[in-house]
Amino acid sequence: MTFPPLTVLAAVLILGMLLRMPIGFSMLMSGVAYLITKGQDLGLVAEQVSNGLYNSYVLLAVPLFVFAANLMNAGTVSERIFDFCRILVGRMRGGLAQVDILVSVIFSGMSGSAIADAAGPGLVTIRQMLKKPEYTRGFAGAVVVASATLGPIIPPSIPMVIYALVSGASVGALFLGGVVPGLLMTVLMMGVVHVIATQRNMPREEPIPLHEWPRILFRGALPLSMPIVLLGGIYSGAFTPTEAAAVAALHALLLSTVVYRALTWRSFWGVVMESTRASAVITIILAGAFILNYAFTAEQVPQHMAAWVDSMQLSRIQFLLMVNALFLVLGCFLDVSVLLLVFVPMLLPAVNALGIDLVHFGVLVVLNMMIGLIHPPFGMLLFVTKALTGIPIGEMMREGWMFLVMLLGLLLALTFFPELVLWLPRTMGYGTAT
Repeated sequence: MTFPPLTVLAAVLILGMLLRMPIGFSMLMSGVAYLITKGQDLGLVAEQVSNGLYNSYVLLAVPLFVFAANLMNAGTVSERIFDFCRILVGRMRGGLAQVDILVSVIFSGMSGSAIADAAGPGLVTIRQMLKKPEYTRGFAGAVVVASATLGPIIPPSIPMVIYALVSGASVGALFLGGVVPGLLMTVLMMGVVHVIATQRNMPREEPIPLHEWPRILFRGALPLSMPIVLLGGIYSGAFTPTEAAAVAALHALLLSTVVYRALTWRSFWGVVMESTRASAVITIILAGAFILNYAFTAEQVPQHMAAWVDSMQLSRIQFLLMVNALFLVLGCFLDVSVLLLVFVPMLLPAVNALGIDLVHFGVLVVLNMMIGLIHPPFGMLLFVTKALTGIPIGEMMREGWMFLVMLLGLLLALTFFPELVLWLPRTMGYGTAT
């Protein structure tokens, strides 16, 4: 009895995941099983992986942004930004929670990673909040988890770089497309914190004496220069988004070693090893995705998907709502890289057929995945925060439902009003589809 090749691929992939095998290896094994069932040369594995990895210049940005984020977390940058933001919003009700959100906005302009945001600045603010009885463990964890989702929305963004790889969309336009949604997320999160803080009479931070302001502002000025350098360089044409990642890594390295002298050789080696490990994980997932995408293309899965959508006579909004529902469910179980590299390519023919702008679609997809990171039962940010702080996931979920509702509401607004995403790219001269 023979089974269809795609059925074998799906069965091996699901079996690997059930056995808790690393997702990249599960993807590679399922691709090999497909080729064996199909009777094709296994050398196609090496060919597809090599062509995919070495012909994608934009992929160089991923390990460099990972390295920059790890350097900043190890080099006291998080603490310096935290003190800087205390001056700006610490006197608001629930000041430490408001500080965490503003810190996430600034840090997201450097790292492009939600996990790095939670593990760096998030850990600093949780420790500060737990020193005061007015902040519960669940609330502290919920604020950090929610604000960490800003990382991949506000540029630069590692998920947007990967999306650009599979879609062919402009990285610069995607970065600009995330600015307005990111700022809206910030305002709405701060509004949620204000409501909760007012209800619970949470404290304001003690005022910082004026004579200390120059020292704190100076300490925070250099880290704040990184987003300005990166985005200014990209949109002035001084360097490409990929080259910007190298600039970010060099900027972080100079700050941590030469300016702040916060890294020893031992800690620097730890940063290198952690960055290598994280980059290797992403690369293995990429390699598996190239094999799966070859199989899907050979079986004309994207074309069948487009034909199915066309047969349903869906409008743009109906299709986007369907995609939102799909990714919100899948995002609870699958890694962001898997969703971007495996599922997005299958949907792109339908996206193009319906005339949906690739930048608009990309920002929606990334926001969907960020919601998946904080959505039970398997939200990755929930598990990362629990591992770092010991705060039970159940407590964070009970305290974080208002943030989840807010993000879902924003997702709907961006779905129905594409100009919230596309206005800034168009204003800056990036051509977008109509």
